[in-house]
Amino acid sequence: MSEEILINVTPLETRVAVVENGMLQEVYIERSRKRGLVGNIYNGKVVRVLPGMEAAFVDIGLERAAFIHVSDIVPEEFPDTGEISVRATPPEKSGQKYPDIGALLREGQTLVVQVTKDPIGTKGARLTTQLSIPSRYLVLMPGSEHLGVSQRIEGEIERERLKQLVQACLNENAEGEEAPPKGFIIRTAADGVGQEELMSDVRFLRRLWQSLSRRILATQTPGQIYEDLPLYIRTLRDLVRPDTEKVRIDSRESFQKALEFAQSYVAEVVDRLEYYPGERPIFDLYSVEDELMKALGRKVQLKSGGYLIIDQTEAMTTIDVNTGAFVGHRNLEETIFKTNLEASRALSRQLRLRNLGGIIIIDFIDMEDEEHKRQVLRMLEKMLERDHAKTKISCVSELGLVEMTRKRTTESLGQMLCEPCKTCDGRGTVKTPETVCYEIFREILRINRSYDAQSYRVLASQGAVDLLLDQQSESVADLETFIGKRIRFQVEPLYTQEQFDVVIQ
Repeated sequence: MSEEILINVTPLETRVAVVENGMLQEVYIERSRKRGLVGNIYNGKVVRVLPGMEAAFVDIGLERAAFIHVSDIVPEEFPDTGEISVRATPPEKSGQKYPDIGALLREGQTLVVQVTKDPIGTKGARLTTQLSIPSRYLVLMPGSEHLGVSQRIEGEIERERLKQLVQACLNENAEGEEAPPKGFIIRTAADGVGQEELMSDVRFLRRLWQSLSRRILATQTPGQIYEDLPLYIRTLRDLVRPDTEKVRIDSRESFQKALEFAQSYVAEVVDRLEYYPGERPIFDLYSVEDELMKALGRKVQLKSGGYLIIDQTEAMTTIDVNTGAFVGHRNLEETIFKTNLEASRALSRQLRLRNLGGIIIIDFIDMEDEEHKRQVLRMLEKMLERDHAKTKISCVSELGLVEMTRKRTTESLGQMLCEPCKTCDGRGTVKTPETVCYEIFREILRINRSYDAQSYRVLASQGAVDLLLDQQSESVADLETFIGKRIRFQVEPLYTQEQFDVVIQ
């Protein structure tokens, strides 16, 4: 597996493309005027408590109030002040039920929160009081004493080795420090690293937390306490894997900053960093721009002749698998099986590329053979192993449907780059000229009952007027006879196909 990361930096936006074996797999976009909020920490003010939803709205200084559910509030009362602080274990995980939201929060209360999900559509940001601050190999969990290991590190010997190394680092680094934080999660990137690298991360995170602790006390409410690193730096921290061959950056200034960061915190990345000075745009190296345009469409063509249809709604995303022009070679069952296998490989890439999250329903072509169903599911699970987002897949239902979830923290590619069509209002279809003609007839009849007019002038699109004067001319004459008034038509070039006005004269 060959992987390269291309970073395109401009004053207005930064774009990161992850390319595997010459094929675009993931795209991350951050615009200077609309940076992502996930990971940011704020002093927030509770503006509304909703017992019926077991949640509250918190003002953190954004256009819309952010949302926090009772499951994301971890109470620990100070004996003197009664204020809420942060603990890393939710009540439900220790066998307790969630407490009443009214007992935890009150309107006007100050709360230290972290954003876990960006504002998406009409929904505000999602918050938690369980703070987590990542570095290259570790995630600091202030207020917790739990030491955990990423589930993606599967070897039990390696998991135990990393735990012992981090524990030794914590014991050694705690000398002379008053109540240092002890809660850490060991990230997947730590697989195989030594004590020196882990010690460097522990020191960095503890120094950072000391600084943040002081800022929490000094920051006004609402106000930002901590902002995550810019995208091109986060890429070095979070996306570079052992099999990443090159990280190419087309901005000299950003390359220098990335190099300084790498030398200080991710030394193993330094040799793979490369400044790209070429005249040809960096995203043209692997046709990234073309792939981005394709990723905004509904239809994904498969090499065999089959295709996927991807429809994203606010509640879920549906993916329909079709054989299309693929007729196979042996029999129908074998054709369906090969199409579904190819679709599994393609749709796993599309989930990453389009950054689709939430509930995802995949409508595979119905398979009779149980072994075929298992192989298709195994292929899907295997292809999703490299996905940075957490996924969960169910079995194939009797209808051939697979339900899965993919963690959603930011807007999808389509939501970020596009907006609902103003002509069809996001439906994806418009009324036919014939439908519009009948609506015009009904509107004339409605107005005629209410107003005394000499005649009517209809303003409509070219298509609707052409139909009214041609195929519907007899219907127009019958209507004029029925109401006893003349109807004239006028083309309005700026009107969409659905727009029209009836003017009383």
